Amino acid sequence: MKKNLSTLIAAAVVAFAVLSFSVFTVDQRQAAVVFQLGEIVSVKTKPGLYFKLPLVQNVRFFDKRILTIDTPEPERFITSEKKNVLVDYYAKWRIVDVKRYYVSVGGDESRAETRLMQTINDSLRAEFGKRTVHDVVSGERDKIMEILRAKADQDARKIGAQVLDVRLKRVDLPQEVSESVYRRMEAERKRVANELRSQGAAEAEKIRADADRQREVILAEAYRDAQRTKGEGDGKASAIYAAAYGQNPEFYAFYRSLQAYRESFKNKNDVLVLDPSSDFFKYMKHPKAGK
Repeated sequence: MKKNLSTLIAAAVVAFAVLSFSVFTVDQRQAAVVFQLGEIVSVKTKPGLYFKLPLVQNVRFFDKRILTIDTPEPERFITSEKKNVLVDYYAKWRIVDVKRYYVSVGGDESRAETRLMQTINDSLRAEFGKRTVHDVVSGERDKIMEILRAKADQDARKIGAQVLDVRLKRVDLPQEVSESVYRRMEAERKRVANELRSQGAAEAEKIRADADRQREVILAEAYRDAQRTKGEGDGKASAIYAAAYGQNPEFYAFYRSLQAYRESFKNKNDVLVLDPSSDFFKYMKHPKAGK
């Protein structure tokens, strides 16, 4: 009985081992290639549970997700103006034909990225060689990226891959060139700034001169109007004085003399030198004369 139980357990273990070597699962992020004695017998691209012959067949998995190629350092290219520029880019790609991918690059991701980077570099060299610095920096940047993507994708299809996007992250001038360019830009900005300051100073002088002229005109017109008003007032005052004098000359003379006395003797320190027989003292000598 014990012998039969041991045999049953051993058979179960062997069956489990055989089953574990015969079953594999494919995740939705993966594709699987089944090999038999080194030859590809099937490709599994849909997720699920699959079977294989144990010890005879083996399975290799490949990532179907979007992968990224990123340049570790900016690379140097020459424009149509024979100027060096440093370019930093990245590309997005994925495996679309697992069998061709394995046959072409042995399923090695680094080999695939090396080939794609070489294709992109060759395309960059060709496109930059036909354009100026302005074109590659801003003018035709989008167009260049679309051309790079199309050419890289065309080559990627040969190895069972697809290039989804190629982006230029940065296009800069080399350090030695950048410094000279910045110095020229700084000198140009200073020249423009000095020119604008000169124009501003000239405009300020013009505005100041116009303001001074308007001020003189306003003051002259105000003085003229004041003198006219003053003359008109003096004329009216003279007319009133004359009318008052005509009504009672003696009283008017008496009133004016009193005003003169008040103004003359306002301060004790005032000194007045006059002939005692002067008309100024007329109403002091004969106060009743003013009645």
